[in-house]
Amino acid sequence: MMPIDLQGKVAIVTGSTQGLGLGIARIMAKAGCDVAGCGLSSPESEKGSSFRSVVEGNGQKSYYQVVDVKSEKEIDHFVDNVINRFGKIDILISNAGKNLFTSPENCTGSFWDENGDLNLKSHWLISKACYPELKKNKGFILLMTSNHAYSTISDCFPYNVTKAGITGLVQALAVQWGPDVRVLGLAPGFIETEGGESWFQSFPDPEKKRQEIIRIHPIKRLGTVDEIGAFCAFLSSGYAGFMTGATYLIDGGRSAVMQDI
Repeated sequence: MMPIDLQGKVAIVTGSTQGLGLGIARIMAKAGCDVAGCGLSSPESEKGSSFRSVVEGNGQKSYYQVVDVKSEKEIDHFVDNVINRFGKIDILISNAGKNLFTSPENCTGSFWDENGDLNLKSHWLISKACYPELKKNKGFILLMTSNHAYSTISDCFPYNVTKAGITGLVQALAVQWGPDVRVLGLAPGFIETEGGESWFQSFPDPEKKRQEIIRIHPIKRLGTVDEIGAFCAFLSSGYAGFMTGATYLIDGGRSAVMQDI
């Protein structure tokens, strides 16, 4: 197979200043994309500068804007600015989100709404905003979900509910917008990110907890942002042209384990 070549394409990656989003932006740029990113950090901040560095360091053009993805007005303004800057949009990777966990009995209405707006509704809002441009360019949408869409653990409510909802959104958009726009979901498991490291550090013995988590993965390690970014690039390419309406689980075999042993 020839290397993935996305030369001449323009991609939006939301939540692009750290973790998965930053890694995805880097790999998309390496594949030849100009990349527009957004987040809550200012353009002058270290995180905003990191996004520009990973894109431009790979020879591609970048654009960054502060955007609250829960706001339809801010999303629409961002999408308009991207079109004005690059002239088009070919790829949307809607990655922005946050781990907002509690239990069903302790979840308040406001916490439910915050989770739904950030982790589900925002994906619909930006997909809708990009749709006219993507339709014109026979484009592609990738919605980032989680292995929590398929199975979960205690005290991850209602985050897991929103992630399951994204799989339905992927199907709905693929059916409604095909054949002009392909729509896929990606459900990573435990990936090495700043957020994951913070979670490990919350335990009395972080390294012991890390090894416990690694042990329950058949592949005996955690995933990397580059692996997720590479799959995003592949799914954005012509090699994945027959793929739409599905969500792909990448979890190091975690979902194959019947129980933790």
